[in-house]
Amino acid sequence: MRIKALIYFIIIGICLSTNFCYAKAAPENFEGRGYVGTLPDLNRGYEVKDQVKTPPEAKPAKDFNSANELKPTPTDNPAFVNIILKPDKTSPYLNDIYEIIPILENISDLIDDNANVQLFNAKVYYFNKSAEHLRDKYKDKPEGQFVSFKRLMDLNTHTKSIAILRNEAQKYNPYLAYGSAGYIYNPNNIAQQMEFLKSEIEETILILKDSN
Repeated sequence: MRIKALIYFIIIGICLSTNFCYAKAAPENFEGRGYVGTLPDLNRGYEVKDQVKTPPEAKPAKDFNSANELKPTPTDNPAFVNIILKPDKTSPYLNDIYEIIPILENISDLIDDNANVQLFNAKVYYFNKSAEHLRDKYKDKPEGQFVSFKRLMDLNTHTKSIAILRNEAQKYNPYLAYGSAGYIYNPNNIAQQMEFLKSEIEETILILKDSN
C-alpha cells in the first residue's frame, strides 16, 4: 500500500514539473485538419521597408553650339564648293553693268511720261556718274573692248548732250525766234531727239542683258 502511494506521488510530481498531465491528447484522426501545431512568427525581427525607386540618371544634352561638336566646313572639297556653295559665275563687270540697267529703264520711263527738265536731268546725272565709274574701272582692261562697254560710253555721251539741250532750251526759249540759229531749241526738234534717245536706251538695255 505504501509502495502504491509512493508511485502515485511520484507520478503527480512528474506531472506538476513537466505539465505533462495537462497536455491535450493528439487527435487520433488528422485527416482534413492540416497542420495543427503552432506556426512560427515569420515577421518577428523582420521590418518591411518601402522600396526606394531610383530615378533614371539625367545625362546633359550635347551642346551643339560648342566648337567641339561642330564639324569644319569642307571648303577644300570641290564637290562642296561647286555644288553646295554654288559660286557666283558672274564677273564683277557683269554685276556692274546689270546695276546700270534699272537706271536706263528709269530714264526711258521719264521720256514716256514727258517728265520735266529738272527730274530728267537729275536721272541723267546719276547715269553719267555710274558710266564714268565704269569707264575708269575697265577702260584699261579687256572689258574696255566689249560691245556693251562701248555702247554704254556712247549712250552716256548722247544722254548728257540731250540733257544739256533741254536745259538750254528752257533757259533761252523766251528770247529766241525759231530761225536757223534757234532751231535746235525748237520743241519739235527736242521731242524728236528724245524719241531717238529712247530707242537708243532700249537697244542698249538689250545688249547689256545679253552680256553673259
